[in-house]
Amino acid sequence: MNSVPRLFFDWTLLFPALALSLIGILTMSTFGQGASLAPRQILWLAVSLAVYFGLSLIDTRFIRRTSVVMTLYGVAFVLLALVLVMHPVMGARAWFSLGPVSFQPADLAKLAIIALLAKYLSRRYVEIGDFRHILVSGAYTLGLALLIVIEPDMGNAIIFTALWLGMMLVSGISKKHLALIAVIGLVAASVLWFGGLKSYQRARIISFVNPAGDIHGAGYNAYQAKIAVGSGELFGKGIGYGTQSKLRFLPEYQTDFIFAAFAEEWGFVGVTLLLAVYALLFTRLAQIARESATNFDAFFTLGVLILFASHVFLHAGISLGLLPVTGQTIPFMSSGGSHLVLEFAALGIVTSLSRHGRGAVRNLSENEYLGG
Repeated sequence: MNSVPRLFFDWTLLFPALALSLIGILTMSTFGQGASLAPRQILWLAVSLAVYFGLSLIDTRFIRRTSVVMTLYGVAFVLLALVLVMHPVMGARAWFSLGPVSFQPADLAKLAIIALLAKYLSRRYVEIGDFRHILVSGAYTLGLALLIVIEPDMGNAIIFTALWLGMMLVSGISKKHLALIAVIGLVAASVLWFGGLKSYQRARIISFVNPAGDIHGAGYNAYQAKIAVGSGELFGKGIGYGTQSKLRFLPEYQTDFIFAAFAEEWGFVGVTLLLAVYALLFTRLAQIARESATNFDAFFTLGVLILFASHVFLHAGISLGLLPVTGQTIPFMSSGGSHLVLEFAALGIVTSLSRHGRGAVRNLSENEYLGG
């Protein structure tokens, strides 16, 4: 018989996520030296925990139904289309603002595409050698990704691509088909570069790929992030003593560059411990996926793992100057409400599916087809 705590939450999932959230709040705190987003983030953490406990308590196996998956996808698609008519914020139309609360529909869309791909692949993984399934699943993903590119939001577009590619890889996609997709993408990019773009458009892309070439302009953020990470050295400057972040040389240090701000204050040792906490979370998700009662549960859990890992890889790579700046958050640490609620909601669904899936019998309704 399950223990009482087990009925409500999986502490091996919750505790690493909670620890990461508290570390983020500590890093973004200014300790009275100016405006801080930490108090507001504490409120968002409380809301996110309530969402986690609520979803882990109820039976979320209804998310396996085709009607639920397609409704979630449709709502995400409509919201992404509607946000394009909103007034741009910092050059992008990516947010709905409702008074003091802002919501980024791309966060909901990530959950929607994970559920849809999990549904699509839950039966078709045995037929994944058929190139048609690669095209159909890619079309679903592309429908959302294109709307995000139009915003424009290259960071989230990359995340959607990584989600699709990662879930196709775990489903057993043929390496031959992957190579074909890569060749098609390369040819399309080459044609666009040499024949479809104007000179000023190519200049913008070059600046995007190599921000270090213009450290006083497009590359300023990346340059300051590298300084912050490097100045942390082995043990860091100490909590609250990060000069790059607290003196605002590092822009958006509470959101897009919080990893760099953390590295400055905690140093190499702290970064190693931080990545170890993420590794614990990822290992637990992988274990849950292996023990899943149904194919859908396994693919959904792996999708959540791929989502978190993609964000960590992209955010850390940007802070280290290894990847172009895309303005991407890191799971649980970065300031912001919509992504934090989404992350804890995903863990809540995984917990519920794992708990209610024990001893479950697969039925035909769980394995309905999507598409032709």
